[in-house]
Amino acid sequence: MNQKELKELIDFIIEKGIAEFELERGDVKIKIKRASDPVPVALPDARYIAVHPAPASGEQAATPSLVPKAEPAPAPVEDETLQAVRSPIVGTFYESPSPGSPPFVKVGDRVEVGQVLCIVEAMKLMNEIECDVAGEVVKKLAANGQPIEYGQELFAIRPEK
Repeated sequence: MNQKELKELIDFIIEKGIAEFELERGDVKIKIKRASDPVPVALPDARYIAVHPAPASGEQAATPSLVPKAEPAPAPVEDETLQAVRSPIVGTFYESPSPGSPPFVKVGDRVEVGQVLCIVEAMKLMNEIECDVAGEVVKKLAANGQPIEYGQELFAIRPEK
């Protein structure tokens, strides 16, 4: 087995996500073992740690508690004539295909069915979110780089008549 074949074999193993591979051909024996990815350690989210004021003299010191901090959520679509485009997955909202490039759509843009509105990144995969109705973009309800939930409203579209 020459160096080119060995490189192709390694690339194939990486592409398919194979953790361990063994090949024996005549007097040549190859064993490839990939290191497992490190397990990420979950750290407490700093947005959810409340800090209590210093105790007055004679009081016991308060410890930080894990109390959710209220964040203002964008107002849901209230107008019955508007149609909401919701996130089909949990992930991170991106308004453009890459940093520095213009957004897929802006408020006031006319959109068609199947047109890409944004990207939701989930587990290192970029998922294009397409419009399911033709019309005009009235509101953008998520901020670029913001974590979003399943079913969260991303855009409000005024459908064409």
